Amino acid sequence: MREVYQEQLDKLADELAAMSTMVGNAMEQATTALLGADLSLAEQVIDDDMKVDEARARCEEHAFGLLALQAPVAGDLRTVISTIHAAESLERMGDLALHVAKAARRRHPQPVLPEDVQTYFSQMGQVAVKLANRLNQILRTQDVQQARDLEVDDDEMDDLHRHLFSVVMGSEWSHGVSAAVDITLLGRFYERFADHAVSVARRIVYVVTGTMPNSDRP
Repeated sequence: MREVYQEQLDKLADELAAMSTMVGNAMEQATTALLGADLSLAEQVIDDDMKVDEARARCEEHAFGLLALQAPVAGDLRTVISTIHAAESLERMGDLALHVAKAARRRHPQPVLPEDVQTYFSQMGQVAVKLANRLNQILRTQDVQQARDLEVDDDEMDDLHRHLFSVVMGSEWSHGVSAAVDITLLGRFYERFADHAVSVARRIVYVVTGTMPNSDRP
C-alpha cells in the first residue's frame, strides 16, 4: 500500500513538472509572437491556455483525493498541500503568458514594441523560459539548493524590468503614452511570471525542510 501511495505522490510531482513545461513553452511562444507580431502564434498560445487550466484542475483533483482517502500527515501532508498552492501559481504563470499573447493579438498587424525596447523583452522572455525549465527539474528532484538558487534568475528578471522602466520613464522616450502603458504592463507580466516561479520553488523548500524560506516576495 505504501508503494502505491508513494507512486501517487510522485505523480503529483510529475503533473506539476509537466505544467512548468507547458507554461514555459507558452511564454516562449508568446514572446516570439510579441517580438514578431505573429498573429497565428499568439492565437495558438491563447487557445492552448485551456490545457494549462485543465492540468491544474487534474492536479488539484488528485491532491484533494489523497487528502480525502489517505489522510496524509507530516511531510506527505506538506507535499499535498504545497501541490495545490504550486498548481495555482503555475496556472497563473500560464495566464501571464496568455496576457502577453493577447497584447500581440490586440495590436496586430502593428508591432506592440518599439525597436528600442525589443532587446529587453527578448531577454526577459529568455529568463522566463529558463526559470520554467529549471523549475521542472526542481519539481522532479526536490533539490533544495536548486530551489533556493532560482531566486538568482529572478533577480536577473528584476534588473531587466527596472532598466525597462527607466527607459519608458526617461526623457528620451518618444513613443507616446499608449506605448508606455503597453510596455509597462507587459514588463509586469514577465516580472510576475518570475515571481510565481520563485513561489513554487519556495514551496519545494518547504516540502523538504518543513520551513518556508523567509522572503518579501509573494
